[in-house]
Amino acid sequence: MTAGALGLDLLAGAVTVLVAIVATRLAHGVGLPALLVFLGLGLLLGDSGIGIRFSDAETAETLGLAALVLILAEGGLTTNWEHARKALPAAITLATAGVVITIAVVACCTHWLLGMAWRDALLLGAVLAPTDAAAVFSVLRRLPLPPLLEGILEGESGLNDPPSVLAVTLLSTHAAHGPAPLGVAGEIVWQLVGGLIIGVAVGLLGMLFLRKVALPASGLYPVAVLALVVAGYGAADLARASGFLAVYSAAVVLGNARLPHGPAVRGFAEGVGWLAQIGLFVMLGLLASPARLPAQILPALAAGLILVLLARPLAVLAVLLPFRRPPALLTVRQQAFLSWAGLRGAVPIVLATIPASAGVPGATRLFDQVFVIVGAFTLLQGPTLPWVAKRLSVTAEAEPLEVIVDAAPLDEIRADLLQARVPEGSKLQGVEIFELRLPPQASIALIVRDGQSLVPGPDTVLRIGDRMLIVVPEAARAQTERRLRAVSRAGKLARWLGEHG
Repeated sequence: MTAGALGLDLLAGAVTVLVAIVATRLAHGVGLPALLVFLGLGLLLGDSGIGIRFSDAETAETLGLAALVLILAEGGLTTNWEHARKALPAAITLATAGVVITIAVVACCTHWLLGMAWRDALLLGAVLAPTDAAAVFSVLRRLPLPPLLEGILEGESGLNDPPSVLAVTLLSTHAAHGPAPLGVAGEIVWQLVGGLIIGVAVGLLGMLFLRKVALPASGLYPVAVLALVVAGYGAADLARASGFLAVYSAAVVLGNARLPHGPAVRGFAEGVGWLAQIGLFVMLGLLASPARLPAQILPALAAGLILVLLARPLAVLAVLLPFRRPPALLTVRQQAFLSWAGLRGAVPIVLATIPASAGVPGATRLFDQVFVIVGAFTLLQGPTLPWVAKRLSVTAEAEPLEVIVDAAPLDEIRADLLQARVPEGSKLQGVEIFELRLPPQASIALIVRDGQSLVPGPDTVLRIGDRMLIVVPEAARAQTERRLRAVSRAGKLARWLGEHG
C-alpha cells in the first residue's frame, strides 16, 4: 500500500466515523437506535450504494468477534457490581436456561409453522437467542430503571453470548474445535466455568498490578486495563473456555475496583466501545446485500414475531418464576418489561456469519433473515421501551445515578459523585435537607434548580425538578442510595414506617 493510498483510506475511515457520529446525534433526538443508523450507513456504502464490495464472511466473523470483545469490555467496566450482585442469580438463569428455551421455541415454531428444516430452524433459534450488549447498554443509559432490573438486563446481555456461540458453532461445524473430551454437556460447563474463573483471575491480578505499579502517565491506565481485559479473552480461548465470559467478568472486576484514574478508564472504554460499534455495524451493513433482502422479509418477520411475542416471554416467565418470591421479588410488570427489553443487535448478525464462514448450506439466507429481524424489531422495540417502561410503571425516576468525574480529591477520599433527581410524585418534595438523614459521610454539594445552582443548607426545602449532586465515600454509597429511595417512596418518616429503600 502506498502512502497516498493509506491517506485516502484513513480519510475515508475518518469521514465515515464522523458521519456516523453526526447521524447518531440526529437519531438520538428522534429516539432511533444508533445501530440502525450504522447498519444503514453500511448499506449505503456497499455495492448497491457507493460501490464498496465486501463479501468475506470469514473476515467479517473475525472482525465481528473482536469488536464484540471491546463492546463487552465497555459493558463490564461500567457495570455496578452492587446492582449486578443481587441480580446475578436471575441473570445467570436467564442467560443459560433462557437461551435453551428460546432456541427450542423458535426452532419448533419455525419448523412446524414455516416449514424450515430442523437444522436450519435450530440454527436460527441459536443465532437469535442472545440479547445484544451494545443495544441493552445504550437503552440503560436512557432509562432510569430499578437496580434489580438494570442488573438483570446487564448481566444477561453479558452472560448469554457464550452458550449461544457454542450452540451456533456446534450446529455449524459439528464441534469446530474437535470432539469435546467430556461431550457437549461437559464442554458447555467448561466454557462457562472456565471463562468465569479465568476472567476473575485476570481481573484480580490486574487490580493488584495497577495498584502496586505507578505508571508514568495517566493515559496509560486506560490502555493497561483494556489490554488486561483483552488478554483475558486470549487466555480463555487458548484454554478452550468462553473468551466472552472471561472478558465480561474481568471487566466487571476491574471496573468495580478502586483503581487510579478510574473515571478516565471508564470514559476511554466507552469511547472505544462506540468506535467498535460503528465499525462493526458498518461492516455488517457492507456484508448485507439489499438486492437479496426483500425475498426474506416475510419469513424474517414471521420468525421475529415468534421470537418477540412467544419465545422471549415464555423464557422469561419460565426461568424467572422462582424470582417472584423474596429476596428478588420480581413483579409481573417487571417480567413483562424484561420480555420486551430483550433487544437483538450486532451479536445475532455476527453469529450468523459463523455458518456462512463454515460453508453451511443456506447460510446466506439465514444471514439475510437475521439482518431483517434485527433491523425491523430493533426499530419496533428500541424507541418504544421508554413508553413501555412508563406504562408498566417500572421506572425509578428518583434513582441516584453516578456522575463520572476524574478528580484527584475524590480519588484521595475514595468517594463517588452521585446525581439524584426529585421527579413528579416523589415524596422528596417538601423535605428539608436535614430531614433526609443521609449518612454523616455523605454531603449534598450542590442543587440545580430551574437552571440555577444552589448551595444547600440544612433547612433547604427540596422541590420537584431539583437535581442534587451528592459526594459520598464508597463505604456509605449503598446506604445513601437506600435512604434516598426510601424517602422518595415514603417521605421523611420512611425509617419509622418500615421503608428501608
